[in-house]
Amino acid sequence: MTASSVSPLLKNILIKISGEYLAGDKGFGISASIIQGLANNITEIYSRGVQISIVIGGGNFFRGVEIASRGMDRVTADYIGMMSTVMNSLALQSALEKNNIESRVMSALTIKKVAEPYIRRRATRHLEKKRIVILAGGTGNPYFTTDTSAVLRAVEVGAKILLKGTKVDGVYSEDPCLNKEAIKYDNLTYKEAINKELKVMDLTAITLCKENDLPIIVFDITKKDSLKNIFDFKKEGSVISKGDIKWKK
Repeated sequence: MTASSVSPLLKNILIKISGEYLAGDKGFGISASIIQGLANNITEIYSRGVQISIVIGGGNFFRGVEIASRGMDRVTADYIGMMSTVMNSLALQSALEKNNIESRVMSALTIKKVAEPYIRRRATRHLEKKRIVILAGGTGNPYFTTDTSAVLRAVEVGAKILLKGTKVDGVYSEDPCLNKEAIKYDNLTYKEAINKELKVMDLTAITLCKENDLPIIVFDITKKDSLKNIFDFKKEGSVISKGDIKWKK
């Protein structure tokens, strides 16, 4: 990957952040130091003139699919999960405000007291006005993951690349936490990710990326300066594209 090939893509991005990351070592809730550190990293990128949209998961509070498997109604569980993303989004907005960064939380669920309703044209207008847009509430519908929501919103607001921040430093053939022999992929095509049934994101999300040619960089958001490194064109994580964007060996 060279500066000339990826630089145009990094002018308008959507960052998908794992909710579990916000909990830190506690495993639940929001760590004040983690959320402020995240805001600081985003602020550094923002200072480069990047249009930034953000989607945060809700796994640090509630995982709808997991709870539903234990007997709770799936629709109810998913709505609780969506509301968890609103809490995380408000926390990030507060942290960004401490850095004097203007941002807007927009929710697919109507919660007028704390968030604007998500309207695509309004979201793109916020981006044009140099505001960071934090997109909460998933798609507003059950049975869709926050990964799918992130891809959908990225396509809607015109993001050129999706940066998926997780606790793992890329895409592996198997879960590296369970199998130390798992193979890491530096570069993948959408088709390879789908055919190999890799757990980078759910099938709906990765298929939507493929259909709209939305490249993905999966990186370890817990690693110091990992987000900054991407913007400095330093190798981080794994790239998924139609094959035209690759990290150099």
